[in-house]
Amino acid sequence: MNNGRMAESPVRMFKYLLLKTIYTISDVDVVERSRYDMSFKYFLEMTPEEEVINSSSLTKFRKLRLKDTDLLDLLINKTVSIAVEKGIIRSKSIIVDATHMLSRSNPFSAIEVLRERSKLLRKAVYLFDE
Repeated sequence: MNNGRMAESPVRMFKYLLLKTIYTISDVDVVERSRYDMSFKYFLEMTPEEEVINSSSLTKFRKLRLKDTDLLDLLINKTVSIAVEKGIIRSKSIIVDATHMLSRSNPFSAIEVLRERSKLLRKAVYLFDE
């Protein structure tokens, strides 16, 4: 008898989403990269031979469990609050390394920006009326 896929750890699912957000790649790409990238496997606490999740599981987790659209801010805020609770962070100020931040010059063409923004607009509209 087959009752579907085994449940994945929510912590690991968050880690997949964190990798997805950091590297700005799709659900499918983050799962595929975690198949062969040992740094991803290490971060996900997986053995080298361990199988990765199905990308549809990640998509469902993101859409059904996390309705917040600004995922990176949510994850960072939660991480910092846990670190403060545990006494890991004692300082009142936090310094962020912005080495890999995008500059004001736009690396995308105008048509790419329009496509991305129209996609985001469609997603926002679908939240209210499919």
